[in-house]
Amino acid sequence: MDSVKGVTCTEVPQVALASVAARAGLEPKAAEVLAQLIDAPVPEVGRWAGATVKAFWSGPDQWMIEAPYDSHEDLADQVKAVVGDTASVTEQTDAWTRFDLSGDSISAVLELLCQLDLRRLDDGGSARCAIHHLGCFVLRRTPEMVSIFGPRSSAGSLHHAIVTAMRAAL
Repeated sequence: MDSVKGVTCTEVPQVALASVAARAGLEPKAAEVLAQLIDAPVPEVGRWAGATVKAFWSGPDQWMIEAPYDSHEDLADQVKAVVGDTASVTEQTDAWTRFDLSGDSISAVLELLCQLDLRRLDDGGSARCAIHHLGCFVLRRTPEMVSIFGPRSSAGSLHHAIVTAMRAAL
């Protein structure tokens, strides 16, 4: 955990991830069964939703599914059991790392990290963007907290970029 003037960056390793892509012609059915899994309507463009199991939009008729690792170590298998043949599911847990930024001044940090229009990234918002030349997802959890998902193979570089932006902005 790193803290700079009221903003904290914390790595969150206990997250299971799986990607879901609806199959052609089965998009409505895939969305329907996925909504049952996350206990909420499937998120539309630029949004995330869900209870214990959450989903965020990653492309047309595609979502990334997120859940606590302790209870969902086999998340991809759990998702596949629910969506059946309506969608393709791939394990993503080891491919991504998650950093949470929290504090009153996270917008100042994000302005240095990425090109997102932070006024439009409200609670429940998500976006794909480049951070330090890395393809990342940013999810606005609350006004004072965002999660940044980046490639695990570049976790050190992403962490360095975040902490450097924290020091520069605050």
